[in-house]
Amino acid sequence: MGNMVKLIVDGTELEVEEGTVLLDACLDHGIYIPHLCHLKGMEQPPASCRLCFVSIEGIAHPVPSCTLTVREGMVVQTDTNAVRGLQISALRLLLSVHDVDCAHCPANKKCALQKIAKFLHIGLKAKGLEIYLKEPRVVQDHPLIDYYPNRCVLCGRCIRVCRAQNGLPLMSFAKRGFDTVISFYGAASTLGCKTCFACLKICPVGAITLKTPNS
Repeated sequence: MGNMVKLIVDGTELEVEEGTVLLDACLDHGIYIPHLCHLKGMEQPPASCRLCFVSIEGIAHPVPSCTLTVREGMVVQTDTNAVRGLQISALRLLLSVHDVDCAHCPANKKCALQKIAKFLHIGLKAKGLEIYLKEPRVVQDHPLIDYYPNRCVLCGRCIRVCRAQNGLPLMSFAKRGFDTVISFYGAASTLGCKTCFACLKICPVGAITLKTPNS
């Protein structure tokens, strides 16, 4: 174990190993911070979901906790009005491109979006925002799995875990803006997929599912 540092999070003193990512330090100590794209041990966190904001004493604006490492004497607040405002805005934007059909989703009751919405005390129906859904609703190009772009939150977890498992990703982001989706590398992807399915297991929202006999 390396050197230990002490920091204050929401008035509670934590002692963690130097170099620990702030988001991990909080989660490891039972302090929940909404997040989607973060995976423990990432060298270059994308900070793409814009949910894990915290306020740091001495820094004017909230910052993503996945991009910071702990330091001695750091004073952190996870529940300021500014933090909550940013998190709610990010979640509402995600919900505006999300097909809210929980009853027919395999991630129902274990979905990250459900957990975050409950934590932030907002409904899953995006009020005041136009809903934008992609076509087709189900992409069935892959021989083993189906992809639901309107469930996908584009967290990138599947791409990163695929690279870790196979030495290179067999999937990637495709297109841009609201049309961004996950794309698979054709028939070559089956070489690693037959015994893996790590992407399915890591998906926080049920956007990747095993292909059914009728699909």
